[in-house]
Amino acid sequence: MTGAEVRKLTTEEIGLETKRLQDKLFTLRSQTVTEKVEDTSQFAKLRKDIARLKTELTSRAKKK
Repeated sequence: MTGAEVRKLTTEEIGLETKRLQDKLFTLRSQTVTEKVEDTSQFAKLRKDIARLKTELTSRAKKK
C-alpha cells in the first residue's frame, strides 16, 4: 500500500484497514509460535502499512 493509495481512502476506510492489518499481524505472530512462517518480511510490510495509515489519520486530524 502506497501513500497515494492511503490518501484516497476515507477516514472510516482507514480505520477499518488499520484494524484488518493489525488482526493480520496478530495472526502472523501467532503462527510463529505454532508453525513455521515462510515469508518473514511480511512483519515489516504490515508494520509499515499500519504506520502509513496512522500517519495519515494524524495529519487529517491536525488539518481540522
